[in-house]
Amino acid sequence: RRQLHAVGPAGGHHQQRHDSVPIATAAAATAARAGATTTVSGRGERLSIIVPVYNEVHTVRAVIDRLLAIDLPMPREVLVVDDGSTDGTRDVLATAVADRLSVTVITAARNSGKGAALRLGLEAARGTIIAIQDADLELDPAQLAVLVTPIVRGEADVVYGSRFLAGRPAAPWLSIVANRSLTAVTNLLFGASLTDMETCYKIMRVEVARSLKLDANRFDIEPQITARLVRAGRRIHELPV
Repeated sequence: RRQLHAVGPAGGHHQQRHDSVPIATAAAATAARAGATTTVSGRGERLSIIVPVYNEVHTVRAVIDRLLAIDLPMPREVLVVDDGSTDGTRDVLATAVADRLSVTVITAARNSGKGAALRLGLEAARGTIIAIQDADLELDPAQLAVLVTPIVRGEADVVYGSRFLAGRPAAPWLSIVANRSLTAVTNLLFGASLTDMETCYKIMRVEVARSLKLDANRFDIEPQITARLVRAGRRIHELPV
């Protein structure tokens, strides 16, 4: 069971809608207005940004504000999935809704893991392209504008933002070694040639994401996404982030 609280473009028959939504920046107000789409290459496009959240009280509001303010080549909807947080994150999200920010908050009944949170967001998404944004602000959301471009142009089915293509990432060496090892195993098992399988920036068309029939609940969602994409013959294009 989950509860949805929507303000702005992601409203629907399961959600509360508000026709007039004050946004902090003009860019966000233009790009995120209700019902808006942009026609790119003959196709109306909208980016659905899914933000799975668990106990991110110190960063989640900054992530939301940043996602609403960045320049994107198309309208956006921001879907924040609270995966049973217990540290005050839920209060921060309630304040964001009360402030009438253009964000959809999906509240899970209990903590079930990142994979389960992503599925809730994917189910509620109304865009044509899906992007995943972690709530810890490790990566700058402004990079999404570049990452969606190959998909819009029809040059790739899927885009991953690789932290290793831009040099050594700012992460503990143990995390780097673990990521490299998991990526190498994935490449070996599935015939891929990726550099950063664990990246949060996985962008793809919504029909591609839904065709994967994901069922992993926790962080095993990362290799499952990649494995099912490769098995389905999808083109994964990596860009540095």
